[in-house]
Amino acid sequence: MKKIKNTAAKAVLKVEEKFDTLTFNLRRKLNMFGPLHIMTYRSYGTPNRLYVKGRVLVDKGITVSEENDTLWENILNMYKRFNSREIPGARVELCLGDQKHEITTDVEGYFVMNLAPEKPLVLDDIWHTINITLTDSPVAFEGPVKAQAHVLVPPPDAEYGIISDIDDTIVRTGATSMLQTGRNVLLNNAHSRIPFHGVSSFYKSLQLGRNGKRNNPFFYVSSSPWNTYDLLYHFLELNEIPQGPLLLRDFGMDESKLGASDHMSHKYKEIENILITYPELKFILIGDSGQQDAEIYAEVVKKHPGRVLAIYIRDVNIEKHTKKVVTIFDEFKDNKEVEMVLVKETLEAAEHAAQCGYIFTEELPEIARETEVDAAGDE
Repeated sequence: MKKIKNTAAKAVLKVEEKFDTLTFNLRRKLNMFGPLHIMTYRSYGTPNRLYVKGRVLVDKGITVSEENDTLWENILNMYKRFNSREIPGARVELCLGDQKHEITTDVEGYFVMNLAPEKPLVLDDIWHTINITLTDSPVAFEGPVKAQAHVLVPPPDAEYGIISDIDDTIVRTGATSMLQTGRNVLLNNAHSRIPFHGVSSFYKSLQLGRNGKRNNPFFYVSSSPWNTYDLLYHFLELNEIPQGPLLLRDFGMDESKLGASDHMSHKYKEIENILITYPELKFILIGDSGQQDAEIYAEVVKKHPGRVLAIYIRDVNIEKHTKKVVTIFDEFKDNKEVEMVLVKETLEAAEHAAQCGYIFTEELPEIARETEVDAAGDE
């Protein structure tokens, strides 16, 4: 049965790719393309290798959200995000210092490259800039089309890294309900999305750690599609939540995911890649009980012993999900290496982190104060 499903899915995938190609060629003949732009995604690397990802698209004129945006403006921007017109076969040049590399976009307009600096990077900042220029395209374009990609490289004295989910972990989305998730995604913008109480100050305290250098790196792994990247990035920025690479998933079918749970396989693969990239760094994992975070994180602990310091799971207050997480937690009771903590409020996770020495105890009053302010804002 599994083999039949995979065969059928591959056939559908080929039809989808053929349709995309025909649609692209038709639009090109009818000159139905507007200005082009390069969308870059924050990523990560090491002093010897930088992972860069971006996409060449038709510029749909998506505006940066404002606090007074109307419902119609939110819907229109979201429609533009998902009605993207990607440019396959475009050539982009990536410049790191004096080094130049070229790459061609794939059928979905994406480009991915691992750059090896001629000399190891000087780690005077955790973010490093790659200049990107569109050099050729199957679609005519005017003027220079440029962008910058930002790549995080953790410093050698980072105490630990933090890998966090987004939906129902940082921002309230109702990810356990397709209807509620759709409504939140479609109708809200970065201003109207609501973070959980105390998240900003707690995450800042984890970034600060105990060395006071504020250089512990964050990585955000989510099943949200790349189409919502700008929205999520702006949300983190507005709410003063530490920036980090946003590792999202492709929207639509992907042959690499056939025969596997998309959420499970995507998140586990991204987390494993991070752990492999930084073999000397330990991590704190943060998620919620709404989907499969506890299950995924438990698998990470089993496959990568000694790499996880603590796991914090936010309880989304749905009984069947909570029971499942408690069952997974019970299996870890005898594991003295890492503790899984199920929390109702952010402050509970912060108190545990302070008790374990991951953050300063002096940070707790500020987290409690922010929690009260956030709660008052809900009234």
